[in-house]
Order: sequence, then structure tokens, then C-alpha cells
Amino acid sequence: MTAFIKDTLIGFWSLLAGLGVTIRYFVKPIVTVQYPREKLTMSPRYRGHTEFIIDPETGSHLCNACENCARTCPSNVISVTGVKVAGTKKKRAVTYVLDYSLCSLCGLCVEVCPTKALKFSDEYRLAGFSRQDMIIDVIARLQAQQRALGLPEEVPPVPEAEEAKTEETKGGEGES
Repeated sequence: MTAFIKDTLIGFWSLLAGLGVTIRYFVKPIVTVQYPREKLTMSPRYRGHTEFIIDPETGSHLCNACENCARTCPSNVISVTGVKVAGTKKKRAVTYVLDYSLCSLCGLCVEVCPTKALKFSDEYRLAGFSRQDMIIDVIARLQAQQRALGLPEEVPPVPEAEEAKTEETKGGEGES
């Protein structure tokens, strides 16, 4: 008989402890996010795909197409091409493409950038029906951000035509 009363009291205490937890959570504010209608706020340490930082002075990016990010990437998912801007000795990135489906999210590309032109995006709603949907053109995303901020769009520099370069070298050799 004593064992029966002891088991009943333990069961009743267990019931009260469970109800206490339920009542505590019942009075707390709701933390559920109504996903399609509300956007989540990501933590500052969230690592999305890489994107360019917009320079406040120029309204453009700072990437000089040094390709350190592409060389450092262990997954080899970054391809960068750049051209020299007419009138300056600096190169500018013309294309910056990232295959996010194979990215290991290691962060080495952001860390190794000498001009600090890259950052992690806070975009988390990335879904697609094919692998092509996961190939991200970072220059196009930069242009979209510039449009959203009301800044003039980044127009990638056009590389000099190969014919013009060969004519200059031929013309220079014949004139000597």
C-alpha cells in the first residue's frame, strides 16, 4: 500500500512539473515567424554567399580583380576576370561568378581580399530547381543593390579590342 501511495505522489508531482512548463511557455510572447509574410533577421555572423561591399565614396565596388579569392578557394567555385581601366593603371572586375551549390562556406575568400571588397550576404532564401540557379553573378547583384539604393549602376569596363592592341604594336614597329 505504501508503494501505491508513493507512486501516486511521484506521478502527481510529475504532472505538476509538466503543467508548470506548459504554463510558463503559454504566457511568453510568440516567437514563431510567419515565414512568407515576415522576413527573418539573420545574426551578424551568418555566412551567406559573398557579395561586394559598396564603397560610400564612389558608390561602386573596390574589387581590383587580383584573383586572390579564386586562388584561395578550396572548392574552386569563384571565377574572376578583370580589365585595366583606360587612363589608369588599375584593374577592375568585369565578371565575378560564384557557384554557390559547391561552396563550402569557409570564408577564406572574404578574409584574403586585400581591398576588403567582399562580405557575406544575409540572403537566406536561396532555392532553385537546377544547378544553374545556384550560380551567382556578383556584379549583377551589385547592380541590383545600386538600383535599390538609388545609386548609379556599375557599368563594367569594356576590355580593349584585341585588333586595336595588335594594330598599335604593328604600327609602332613599322614607324621606327
